[in-house]
Amino acid sequence: MRLHFRAGFGKMRRMLARVWSAAVNGIDAFPVEVEVSAGFGDTRIVIVGLPDAAVRESQDRVTTALTSSGFKVSYGRTTINLAPANVRKEGPNFDLPIALGMLAASGQIETDQLDNFMCVGELALTGAVRPCKGVLPIAIRAQQERRTGVLVPVENAAEAAVVEGLQVIPIQNLREATGFLEGSVPLRPVRVNLREVFDQPRDDDVDFAEVKGQESVKRALEIAAAGGHNVLLIGPPGTGKSMLAKRLATILPPLTLAEALETTKIHSIVGLLPAGQGLLTRRPFRAPHHTASDAGLLGGNINPTPGEISLAHHGVLFLDELPEFKRSVLETLRQPLEEGRVTIARAAGVMTFPSQFMLVAAMNPTPDGKMPQESRSSPREIQNYLGRISGPLLDRIDIHVEVPPVQFREMTSLHQGETSAQIRARVVAARERQQTRYAAKPGLTCNARMAPREMKAFCRLDDPTKTLLQMAMAEYQLSARAYDRILKVARTIADLAGAAQITTDHVSEAIQLRSLDRQLWG
Repeated sequence: MRLHFRAGFGKMRRMLARVWSAAVNGIDAFPVEVEVSAGFGDTRIVIVGLPDAAVRESQDRVTTALTSSGFKVSYGRTTINLAPANVRKEGPNFDLPIALGMLAASGQIETDQLDNFMCVGELALTGAVRPCKGVLPIAIRAQQERRTGVLVPVENAAEAAVVEGLQVIPIQNLREATGFLEGSVPLRPVRVNLREVFDQPRDDDVDFAEVKGQESVKRALEIAAAGGHNVLLIGPPGTGKSMLAKRLATILPPLTLAEALETTKIHSIVGLLPAGQGLLTRRPFRAPHHTASDAGLLGGNINPTPGEISLAHHGVLFLDELPEFKRSVLETLRQPLEEGRVTIARAAGVMTFPSQFMLVAAMNPTPDGKMPQESRSSPREIQNYLGRISGPLLDRIDIHVEVPPVQFREMTSLHQGETSAQIRARVVAARERQQTRYAAKPGLTCNARMAPREMKAFCRLDDPTKTLLQMAMAEYQLSARAYDRILKVARTIADLAGAAQITTDHVSEAIQLRSLDRQLWG
């Protein structure tokens, strides 16, 4: 960058300055060149380059922050261009780079470091730098652009520091930022030890050992966790459906570094990353209310942002009282469940967000909560209630399991079941077998994500097992998609048992986990 200075602030000639920043598009960031021109004319600040209202308002925040920090606001026309000019810029993240560009263009700071760093941050009227959203994808973009480092708010420093090979400079206020760039204020870069972050012991608030009885349901959830399968829990109220679902996250395998980075990026963009936490190491568990709209579940609004299914990426999406969700909302889940991503088209553009989640749904079997043979609801009422869930959506749920009432002797028993740690050990071992099997298949991490080609290679059946499956298909009138789901679940059951070949025992258990919906839906 070239800066031209002339003695005397009031006699300066037209000057140009350039500061690098970035903006988020989808879950990734793109570089934004903040160009500032300070010259003659009426005293006015003009921001161009498709800024939204928050960016246009930055001129008032920035000018007040400059004067509060002891700097001068230059007289004459100041033009600020945010390039590329054909992409809309949103949010207050450009306050800090705009302020630095105005100071450089007016000759109030002299530095050759502006090309080496990306800058983001919202300015308070006092000149303090406030935290902002999307810092992790911006730091990743800075690394890809071969920048030396990033200037970020102190609260976002740990988040950006998970990107290796990048100097992350924590900034508290505008004066500190200018002092660092000029070399008068030494600031130590923030560093994060990723090994220590992942090695932190788990401290779960809930545990499977607290659940009395329900051994068959626990087994079904263990299979689901081992293979990444979707689950539907059906049972009367008070049987522990929600309790069991909330404990599913405690037996899932830990996130890999790549999964953690992708999950953290999504939460960073939405602004849900816990303060001071640089990386999410626990699989997310999202439980939206049944009044959620399709935009809240899928993402969207005027400017597309991730919804609940993307916030549950690499984790669990729990839908309690499944029939109470609008049918139109539930039908929008079909594509994400099948493809692992959601594409949203709006006037502002087309965005694709990742959504590889485990769907765990819970529901009552009838409107009054009782099993059909005990229900006082009429057959038509039961049919209308169950009809809120379509067959294609049910076919995309691998495991359907009944959650019966807990017996009195089980509730009062002093016997403690297996802990989440014990179950998780088996789940992790089964996932490791899958990772070894799919080592040559990038992106394939669990059995639930197998494509037809992988199923043909890794789900071979002998003749007795084929005969058993053929009989089940005929008796329960299962679809081709349900056939695939049974094979995938059987493959997971075999992995839990440490078996290389799928046997009749594995397929038989997988069929049992698909038969309940046929008893209710016909």
